[in-house]
Amino acid sequence: MAGSLTVDVVAPDQVLWSGTAERVVAPTVEGEIGLLTGHEPVLSVLKGGTVRVRGGADGDAEFAIDSGFLSFDRDVITIIVEPHVEKAAEETPAPDAA
Repeated sequence: MAGSLTVDVVAPDQVLWSGTAERVVAPTVEGEIGLLTGHEPVLSVLKGGTVRVRGGADGDAEFAIDSGFLSFDRDVITIIVEPHVEKAAEETPAPDAA
């Protein structure tokens, strides 16, 4: 049976997710990376896409990101992200009721 990963996904102003998982998949500038227990240490720059956390007791999670970086060492993953935020459509002012 595979061990578990300790995963923290954080944005500059908040913790987005923290828990355990069986695997994590993230979009790096060199291509998508999949991490399982026992993986060699990694430090990688992330590009826009989706970070996917799977198979842990704390459930699955997905995060749309614009950028960030990922650190993996001794089955501990820390992912610092700039979350993807949809810009609200510009509001058009209502015509004056004159």
